[in-house]
Amino acid sequence: MTRPTRISHHRQAAVVGIHSLPFSKNIGMTERHAGGLAVLGALADAGLTVAEVDGMFRFVWENTTEMEMARILGVPNLRAFGEVDYGGGAGAPTVAHAALAIENGLADVVVVWRARNRSSGGRPWVSQLHAVGQDQFERPYHIVRPVDGMALHTRFWIEKYGWTPEVMGRVAVTQREHARRNPGALMQKPMTMDDYLSSRLIADPLRLFDCCLETDAAMAMVLTSAERAADLDVTPAYVTGFGMGCGPQMTAMTFYYGPELGVTPARYVAPELWRNTGLTPRDIDVVQFYDAFTPQIPLGFEEYGFCGEGEAPAYMAAGAHPPYNTSGGGLSEAYVHGFNLLVEGVRQVRGTSTTQAPNVRHSLVTSGNVVPTGAIVFSKEPW
Repeated sequence: MTRPTRISHHRQAAVVGIHSLPFSKNIGMTERHAGGLAVLGALADAGLTVAEVDGMFRFVWENTTEMEMARILGVPNLRAFGEVDYGGGAGAPTVAHAALAIENGLADVVVVWRARNRSSGGRPWVSQLHAVGQDQFERPYHIVRPVDGMALHTRFWIEKYGWTPEVMGRVAVTQREHARRNPGALMQKPMTMDDYLSSRLIADPLRLFDCCLETDAAMAMVLTSAERAADLDVTPAYVTGFGMGCGPQMTAMTFYYGPELGVTPARYVAPELWRNTGLTPRDIDVVQFYDAFTPQIPLGFEEYGFCGEGEAPAYMAAGAHPPYNTSGGGLSEAYVHGFNLLVEGVRQVRGTSTTQAPNVRHSLVTSGNVVPTGAIVFSKEPW
């Protein structure tokens, strides 16, 4: 691997604390309360205190703010703070912003969190049923829900690459198997390929088990410098690097308007990621692909270069791929805009996953590839 040269070894960022409240359909508390508890849990996991926090970064689609969380927790001062837009695309970029703050000496202990009552609080797109902006070209034609946009993309990939229903079914069944080894996952019922194929259509060709869960959840992680991490009684997950991108003529969920149909923003993130980390797909031991819908997994393997275009079905069927979405992911563990994938990526480096990959050196986590997005690599060793 070619070591990136943007920072010194001592200022490399590392994740030193993670925490998750139990996933549920109704968490029974406000997002403020749940988010605060998640942050306190992550700090305790790191062996750090609220008084040491001097940076906070959040999703734009987060109902609690840095100012609010700092106030209710008692953080003395935030030297660095900010937010990242685009829902499911914000996960890895939000952690990347936290890492950048540490690398550049803007903060020493940075918290990233996600508190969301998605199950009990309703669907955000319900309030967006107005025909302005890109919506004016989609809502009148019944592209209303996220699944409607993904269904059109999936039909294109089926026609172009010859996907069968079993291509998506293999993803759903595999992730359910992982979830059943994870006591914290919401979905514990076994699933067979017949169960998948007999599930009802939601938006043709996508079935019930092609779609992520709706979950109340609160999760947090704490980052600090490699130098500081060495003094803590933790197993750090070092941030080796990250990338972001969106591509041309981008629209959220329905990226139909670029020069090449069916290409997701991940096509533009991948070269940035590999250049910034000095790694290649062959170096990755385990991956957490954003999975609001099952087709995002085979597309992820292709667009991040694990296999060639159109090769994912055979590649996955042959078992040639690294383990993926090992906690059950958004399909069977919980849907937290991909924050649970980030936490699982750290667990894999720590060696504490319930579906632990062997000898993990580098763990890749991606964010939603249907909006401006990013990806990040956590590693066992510093540069």
